[in-house]
Amino acid sequence: MRDKVSKPSTLDKALRINLDEKKYGSIAEIGAGQEVARQFFLAGAAAGTIAKTMSAYDMQFSDAIYGVQQGGRYVSEARVKAMLGTEYDLVVERVSESRPRSSRFFAYAATVSAKSFNRDNECHAWCGVRVQMYPGAAPSDIIVHVRMRDGEAEEQQDALGILGVNLIHGAYYHFEDAKKLVDSLTDNVAQDRIEIDSIELTGPYFEDLDQCAINLHLIRSWKTRAVMFHPDGTVGVPSEMLYKKNVLTIRGSFKPVTRLNVDMIEQGLKTFAKKGDVELDSVLVLAEISLNDHLGNDLNVPEEDLVVRITLLNALGYHVMVSDYTRYFSLRAYFRQYTNRQIGIVLGMINMRQIFDADRYEGVEGGILEGFGKLFPDNTRLYVYPELNEAGDICDVSTLEFDDRLQHLYEHLIANGYVRDIEAGDPELLHVYSRDVLQAIAEGGEWEATVPDTVAKLITERGLLGYKAR
Repeated sequence: MRDKVSKPSTLDKALRINLDEKKYGSIAEIGAGQEVARQFFLAGAAAGTIAKTMSAYDMQFSDAIYGVQQGGRYVSEARVKAMLGTEYDLVVERVSESRPRSSRFFAYAATVSAKSFNRDNECHAWCGVRVQMYPGAAPSDIIVHVRMRDGEAEEQQDALGILGVNLIHGAYYHFEDAKKLVDSLTDNVAQDRIEIDSIELTGPYFEDLDQCAINLHLIRSWKTRAVMFHPDGTVGVPSEMLYKKNVLTIRGSFKPVTRLNVDMIEQGLKTFAKKGDVELDSVLVLAEISLNDHLGNDLNVPEEDLVVRITLLNALGYHVMVSDYTRYFSLRAYFRQYTNRQIGIVLGMINMRQIFDADRYEGVEGGILEGFGKLFPDNTRLYVYPELNEAGDICDVSTLEFDDRLQHLYEHLIANGYVRDIEAGDPELLHVYSRDVLQAIAEGGEWEATVPDTVAKLITERGLLGYKAR
């Protein structure tokens, strides 16, 4: 639930900063007006806070001021960092000697692609603030990537104006509590107007901050539905990671990631790559962890626990996504925002049974038929890994049976290639269950052979997942 405590208005926040003579800096905004600066001027007494506002829309002017970043993109993380560096240095260079020694300087920057009247463009922004936490201190940066959901440019500009004030205010007044800072970023912005899908906090005061954990808090605080990580552990921007990619994803607890999980991914990738229009170098393999159980209930998994799982998956070279999506059709819809290419979902037999359980579609107006309609509208396939039955025999998609109401629907999906089976690379892996491995780790049992060597080494060296030495 969202915090119901009354929050200061945007103008209240701006005025608080304006009335503090110790805070002084510049505001540079490109692509959506000068809405952040406007809020400070509306609040009054802005002359005590703002050294300069500017907006260099012309590309040649902008390049002359901030340089040309690698890739040449104007709405990018590299560009906003260049803006912050230039503007902050100018403030310090030009006024640090004339301002009180107690001053804490800042620079705010935003580069935005707002709604265009003549094209269907992605509406997003990179926004950041560079700020001294204490007088004379080296500066720290807070940078966010924002997607605007409003349908009109003016509404998007308004939302970014409020976000910018929240970001500056949070940097000054909530820097000692990063979660509180994140929570405050959407104060006075109606839910679903903006989405913040990544945040980076760097500098002297944030050296000990776990960047992975604070980005996971974006989901917990309703800023986004999903956060993505590169194999090196850095936070990724979904629109950049998924752009023009074929996506192969597998959902799991990965506590820990086992050899069975790896085999599911590898075998699924082999089958996925057999499609004529799928090339391996265009496939993003993504391990996805849901914060919910199969009924949509929050599992209340601590962020520290998730960080461990992400670390182990990253060690194997996998991209990772953490989301609060419950149903697979919601996962598919998320990917489809960013790519129109093939989507493959690798899953086990138990997951197929859940998908065909009509009772799990409570709240979906069209029930299970609407669910399937949203899951398979275009270029989406399920790749199903086999299992062992009670007799020890291998069972695949051909052995699944449902009641008469659903059996024909299932056969239709099989016949048209929407559901495909994948083979186990090593049938012995079908005996591996994450819950048994986790128990063995905690009890000092035999478990090393059930996980990749890299994972076993990390668990034992760092004492992860309750590891108990034998």
